[in-house]
Amino acid sequence: MNNEVTGYIVRYGVTRLIAEFTWKGAAELNRNAAVIIKSERGHEWGEVLSPATERVRSFMKETTSAGRIVRLVTDDDYRQRDQSRHEERAEFLGCQELVNEHKLQMQLVDVEHLFGGERVIFYYLAEKRVDFRELVKSLARKYRSRIEMRQIGVRDEAKLLADFGDCGKPVCCGSHLTEMPPVSMKMAKLQKTSLDPNKLSGRCGRLKCCLRYEYDTYKSYKKDLPPIGSTIITKQGEAKVTNQEILSECVQVIYADSKKTIVHRKDILEVIKKKKSESPPSE
Repeated sequence: MNNEVTGYIVRYGVTRLIAEFTWKGAAELNRNAAVIIKSERGHEWGEVLSPATERVRSFMKETTSAGRIVRLVTDDDYRQRDQSRHEERAEFLGCQELVNEHKLQMQLVDVEHLFGGERVIFYYLAEKRVDFRELVKSLARKYRSRIEMRQIGVRDEAKLLADFGDCGKPVCCGSHLTEMPPVSMKMAKLQKTSLDPNKLSGRCGRLKCCLRYEYDTYKSYKKDLPPIGSTIITKQGEAKVTNQEILSECVQVIYADSKKTIVHRKDILEVIKKKKSESPPSE
């Protein structure tokens, strides 16, 4: 029997944590295989994403093992998971009652009951620091488990609760993003998208994370194009740049005879008058 220790990348927890876990077993684990893992938090339900190759590790910040894979899930594990979900509903309502009883200025968002029952984690929103020591004591007595209170932001709330974005696909923060990228309104301006806040806002009410995806490409292409207002020389003569089409690497120009056309960057022979470009969008 082959008991060689191998590593796998596993996604686990309601916040979709991703880390490497060791596996000591003869069988290879397939992608999407449901497994029971032992992390620093306790026994948890996980999903295998891929083998932990050196290339995969190069994309991860933390390269040390976060624990071990205990086993593939069984029918009993599925029944236990369903039971844990029922317990989470009761724990959420029970915690909300205690929050009201203690008159705490916090909004309960979600609860996570670890598969092994080692701890119960409550996620909440709050504008100010909350003294929840008495609340934790009450919850520990009520549920006889280790209690953890974790404050989150509005983007994390969307990660926990949101389902689909305006594009019709699952929200990025709830499917593949492990970090929330910084996004600014100037990124939207550079990409010439709508500046209507209602169209730019995601389920969290903040600027959509996807505005960050193509920003570096736009910024790189923009550097190679003459700014609006510049005078350029093409095979057809001298023209003034009136607009930029960044992704196609073209500029709209107007010639002295009022002829308007589109010129590709490669067809620009010379920039004889370059207007000072705008400062790059701040991040």
